[in-house]
Amino acid sequence: MARSQCATKRALFVTMLADKTKLEACLAHLDINYDVIEHPPLHTSLAADELLLERPGTRLKNLFLRDNEGKRHFLVITAHNKQLDLKALSKQQGLSRLGFASSERLATYLKVAPGCVSMLALLNDKQSAVTVWLDQDIWFGDLFHCHPFENTQTWILSKPDLEAFFEYTAHQPRVMFLPSK
Repeated sequence: MARSQCATKRALFVTMLADKTKLEACLAHLDINYDVIEHPPLHTSLAADELLLERPGTRLKNLFLRDNEGKRHFLVITAHNKQLDLKALSKQQGLSRLGFASSERLATYLKVAPGCVSMLALLNDKQSAVTVWLDQDIWFGDLFHCHPFENTQTWILSKPDLEAFFEYTAHQPRVMFLPSK
């Protein structure tokens, strides 16, 4: 691909991404409060480990997956340090195979860039095309860490507020056992 075509594609990709001010307005409308932690860009939960920040709540790993045919998409939320066994999860769910969705699919369905995925991105899934699988091992917590469409902040939200957010976005997470390696 020529350099100018790459630049055009990158510019188009950026315009597809969500605006954090819409998320802020939505949470204000729902009367949802949150604490904000500013930090350098974090692309993975491992990068967050390197900061060694002490903060309340459950740190999360968010994976955007697709089925083998690319017809179904899943936001899988688990503990930041859990290694999921995707092969076992596929079998458990009766799917031929699960794999990571492309950055283009991520932008199309959740309107965020890689490294910025969190349950807050469900606000952008207007068609409810993304199924949410929430690890039963983490859902007992009271506070949860979420990226607000970008990875330079972490917002800490309460479980009741997240449940209200899920209801507002018409996403009912399936709290379930997620197998690890």
